[in-house]
Amino acid sequence: MNIFEIYLNKIKILLKEMSKSGELILPDKVNGITAEIPPSKFKSDISTNVAMVLSKINNKSPVDLAVILSDHLKKNDPLIKDISIVKPGFINIKFKPIFWTKFIEEIIKNSKTFGINLNEKKKNFLVEFVSANPTGPLHVGHCRGAIIGDVISNILIFNKHKVTKEYYINDYGNQIINFTKSVYFRIREILYNESFPDNNDDLYPGDYLINFAKNIINSNNINDFSDFHNISNELTTLSINESLKLIKKNLSNIGIEHDNFISEKKLVANKEVEKVVNYLEKNDFVYKGKIKAPAGENNDNWIEREQLLFKSTIFGDDKDRALQKSDGSWTYFASDVAYHNNKLNRKFDCLINILGADHAGYIKRISSSVDALSKTNGKLICKVSQLVKLIKNKKPFKMSKRKGDYITLDDLISEVGKDATRFIMLNRSSDVELDFDFDNVVEKSKDNPLYYVQYCYARISSVFRNLNLNIKNEISINNFDFQYSNDEIEILKKLSEWPKCVDMSSSKLEPHRIPTYLYELSSLFHSYWNLGIENPEKRFINNQKKITPDKLIFLKAISNVIVSGMNIIGVSTPEKM
Repeated sequence: MNIFEIYLNKIKILLKEMSKSGELILPDKVNGITAEIPPSKFKSDISTNVAMVLSKINNKSPVDLAVILSDHLKKNDPLIKDISIVKPGFINIKFKPIFWTKFIEEIIKNSKTFGINLNEKKKNFLVEFVSANPTGPLHVGHCRGAIIGDVISNILIFNKHKVTKEYYINDYGNQIINFTKSVYFRIREILYNESFPDNNDDLYPGDYLINFAKNIINSNNINDFSDFHNISNELTTLSINESLKLIKKNLSNIGIEHDNFISEKKLVANKEVEKVVNYLEKNDFVYKGKIKAPAGENNDNWIEREQLLFKSTIFGDDKDRALQKSDGSWTYFASDVAYHNNKLNRKFDCLINILGADHAGYIKRISSSVDALSKTNGKLICKVSQLVKLIKNKKPFKMSKRKGDYITLDDLISEVGKDATRFIMLNRSSDVELDFDFDNVVEKSKDNPLYYVQYCYARISSVFRNLNLNIKNEISINNFDFQYSNDEIEILKKLSEWPKCVDMSSSKLEPHRIPTYLYELSSLFHSYWNLGIENPEKRFINNQKKITPDKLIFLKAISNVIVSGMNIIGVSTPEKM
């Protein structure tokens, strides 16, 4: 039950009726009309800008037109108590208490669908996220993007879209060769007591490779480790499998499971890169040319070579992009184009990529390739996960995967837990940097948003527990005469925003809106709960150890929304704290 959508539709129906009777002039397309929560100082429930949108075409001031529209709105809706007009022409509507009785009855009866936009056309999404190089465990730098991708997927699923979660394995190229060599030297270290070559900056020196090496030795898939070149292909496969097992375990520990894992190496082996390049050539999107030195590169050191280039500038990129190196091998970009062509061939309505901050400059070129391949603008949406600054003991932690001294995802979970990791990583918009302070996220106070939301649910659960009721059970509603106070109506107004929050989170792919909303709802509830400390009449359970039906349903409605939101985030709702 989205009251904003309901009243927007009521307003539009009224406008059409007034237009038919000649009382109002409407443009061919009525755009820009909104129904919103007004600022709290106006003490109203819904505000609309309809008078300002239509004032010019009707040759009236917004305030004069608002007076006319207000009279019609009040006559046509018995649930409206009062309407006020605020300059420059906002119409602010105050509902009768019976409106909120009907509202809470409706959301309790439809608890499984409350918040879902059932009128929206449902789509088939492919969400690609994490896609870290399979060269070791996931670290904190991967964590935020992983959670953002997972929760965006959960929001879309909650809103009844079809979603596939995918991980692209970059298992082709020089970094994989160096990774395999690193495993090889660890194996030699174990079998032949040889020292690992620490002076080679191309290698991965992390201790996790020792476990990879032991597992490969124990598997008996390779019996002779004397010559790297003779076993490199098989050792690469085994090494990547070890890395992927660890990555999947890391993801599982944070509550993330992907539906698909797609291998770059297989795309190359299946000639998918060649096929997509041939397609681009046939459609005149490819040519042979030379690229100027990148910005910041010393022109004296840059050698211009003829390469196969994609015409990404046609689609707004700042320069054309290389598909093939001078030695004939494919660039990373070429493999990525093939991968996105593979996605398009699977007939998804929309592709979503969650990229790290270091890939922000990559968005335009890959979007250009998708536009060229699909002949559709906007088929691909890229969301950037900005950096996380990890703070411990008031000092920043620096991470380096090559040096092996980074903070792993499992380290973080072990320190603060899965719930805190997921909730706090979503606490700000994905396009701004995030400070993750170990000390703050374990505090039991209002300053810890996770604790504050979970404590809200635990408080509600305590009421049910004291009444020997199960908070998870559904509540049947009869026609009770509910009389909600102004404090309770403020919370009901916040509940009414839940469908709008879900809709905005889904349409804009902004998962931070969910924890923000839950924190605001919980803050209102805690303030109301605290009123009962000094005023017994405000307590949920009375002196006879009973609760009135309206209070019980009020608590159930709040708990339902908290559970829905926390399930989307992938965070628990403990009944005791």
